Amino acid sequence: MQAQVDLVALHGKVWTENPAQPEAQAIAVQAHRIVAVGSDAEIAALAGRGTKILDLAGKRVVPAFNDAHVHFFWGGQGLASVQLADAHSRQEFVDRVAAYARTRPAGEWIVDGNWDEQKWSPVELPSHAWIDAVTPNNPVWVQRSDGHMMLANALAMKLAGVTRNTPDVPGGTIGRDRDGNPTGIFKDAAKDLVERVIPAPTDAQVDAALLAAQRYALQNGVCSVQDMGFTGAHAADLQALVVRGYQRLIAQGRWKVRVSARFPLDEGARLRALGIATNFGDDTLVIGSLKAFADGSLGSATAWFMEPFDDQPGNAGQPTEQLAHPEAFFAKLQAADRAGNAIATHAIGDLANKTILDLYARLEQEDGPADRRLRIEHAQHLRPEDIPRFAQLHVIASVQPYHAIDDGRWAETRIGHKRAATTYAFRSLLDAGATLALGSDWFVAPMNPMETIYAATTRRTLDGKHPEGWFPEQRLTVEQAVHAYTVGSAYAESQEARKGSLAPGKLADFVVLSDDIFHLDPVAIEHVRIVSTVIGGELMTP
Repeated sequence: MQAQVDLVALHGKVWTENPAQPEAQAIAVQAHRIVAVGSDAEIAALAGRGTKILDLAGKRVVPAFNDAHVHFFWGGQGLASVQLADAHSRQEFVDRVAAYARTRPAGEWIVDGNWDEQKWSPVELPSHAWIDAVTPNNPVWVQRSDGHMMLANALAMKLAGVTRNTPDVPGGTIGRDRDGNPTGIFKDAAKDLVERVIPAPTDAQVDAALLAAQRYALQNGVCSVQDMGFTGAHAADLQALVVRGYQRLIAQGRWKVRVSARFPLDEGARLRALGIATNFGDDTLVIGSLKAFADGSLGSATAWFMEPFDDQPGNAGQPTEQLAHPEAFFAKLQAADRAGNAIATHAIGDLANKTILDLYARLEQEDGPADRRLRIEHAQHLRPEDIPRFAQLHVIASVQPYHAIDDGRWAETRIGHKRAATTYAFRSLLDAGATLALGSDWFVAPMNPMETIYAATTRRTLDGKHPEGWFPEQRLTVEQAVHAYTVGSAYAESQEARKGSLAPGKLADFVVLSDDIFHLDPVAIEHVRIVSTVIGGELMTP
């Protein structure tokens, strides 16, 4: 007898995110899609002789997580590079760079790293002088954890032709000592001065990084990612290499994770010339959406604020070079919008967020209402009066809760208590009617949904100083966080008809958890494990 369905998953506690059937016991899958959700008896009756049986053993099942904001190649590449994220002192930073350099051939660039000076005592930015002696034969270009600030060693600056006479660039900053000599620090647009001389990755390097990223994603129950690509002048070319890598691995049968890959707004004409709109592709890979930048980051003191930073009275951050020319920026937004290319804009500071909301409102004023799925990535620091505008303008807040428990260690030193009160204002946004889409911003933060949900529901900072939560009134419930990490993220990429909930017709992507997070103290959620990941009805080993 031929099997009636390919797979039945029985004896579970299935959280469907389908309002018509919120919970169930079992799922049936045929041809990569869900054909039925119901009781064990109902679903078992659909099994034939060749049907695969997955015993859920009473475990909690949720829709597979959809990370709404990742940098997939960067994250995968970083898994094999020097690890600086948990270095807690200058000496540990130097020692790790030195140890890694000893393993690399002369001439190879040392990249990634993800250092965080806020973890050091004293807090201070690194200098090329720290590492020149231990990296004489390797150019070094290691990034701060937010990706908006880099450290170059002397060799890297020599290869890039950067000297004390190199001027700053619009939208960027070169760190200098009191004599005007470059310290090795490069912020935002200034990064292009060095990145233009770094060799592009080979196909083999792209494939290795993507496969490492895929393993990490599936181990963590992430079956869909929204790849925000790269920053800088060469972002589009690098993202094109990565998209070719996705296609290459798909053709080889080695790719499973579902990817929505975004290109820079400045390169939107490339897509328009080919008639490519949002979600051109298939269930595995789509392109056609765009990303813009309004400002930098809080950690790098380049986020654009109304008022100066408390710890840097002469600095209120700055807009990107893109946004420094608002009419030209709006013209690109409007051209993309009219062509059907959905837009997401990175905005951190309160002035950056206000400005982007103003420009999004202008799109509707000039071109009329439409289902645009406009997004603000991070929506990090908001004026109270701008919070309700997200719902009013139908702007999706694409947020990363782990940043709140990380930045919460030191953010008030930079912006003070009053401005911090509407920082990472997840609950206020939701209560005002906004749509939230959750993500990690991996490589910047771990691509681990349990840590993300823990952060969203507890807001306990990583230093342990806020056990009741940093601004606890902004905590989400577990149900709200899971919804935003599944349905919300699918909606944000205009794919809610394909995924986000467990219902007939949807892709058969779901995750089995070690514990029932809906009946667990949120403080314990960070310790919950992924037991199994199922993508398209295929069981992946965590």
